Amino acid sequence: MQRLFAPGGPWAVPWAQNVLPVIEELTARHPQQTLFTRFVPAARPGEGPGMRARYYQRWAEVTLANIDAGLVDLMPSLARFVPPARTLDKHVYSPWTEGRLDAMLNGSGIDTLVITGGETDVCVLATVLGAIDRGFRVVLATDAICSSVDQTHEHCWSSTALASASKSRR
Repeated sequence: MQRLFAPGGPWAVPWAQNVLPVIEELTARHPQQTLFTRFVPAARPGEGPGMRARYYQRWAEVTLANIDAGLVDLMPSLARFVPPARTLDKHVYSPWTEGRLDAMLNGSGIDTLVITGGETDVCVLATVLGAIDRGFRVVLATDAICSSVDQTHEHCWSSTALASASKSRR
């Protein structure tokens, strides 16, 4: 839920404005327990390990060298909650890969994560799978997630709904 993905941003997610009020409401209820992740693009075109270098050649216009650095910031209506809410910067889709999220949560007593945001089939999915791998109970706030492509969002949601339904029948 960054300016990078807001309407008018280089990677605009049209549905972000629709889910933003729900995320604001959840955050307002629990600001001290809220952690926002921010995707930080590569500094320059062609940077990054492995295929990420090619990715940032393709998306050169969205590297830090070519965008307003403020686009990495949270949308203003969410930024007002920081602090007490916290932010975690990440350079890949999953917030787990770089290890800082594990360090923040280890020993915290937290056993449940409520996940919101965008893109359902990329960052949200990576967050959910990492949380499950680490043994967290995951609550996916389906009215507070979105994607730039309706079809992939719906497919992910349908798959999640079917998996939940099949578990409840066991």
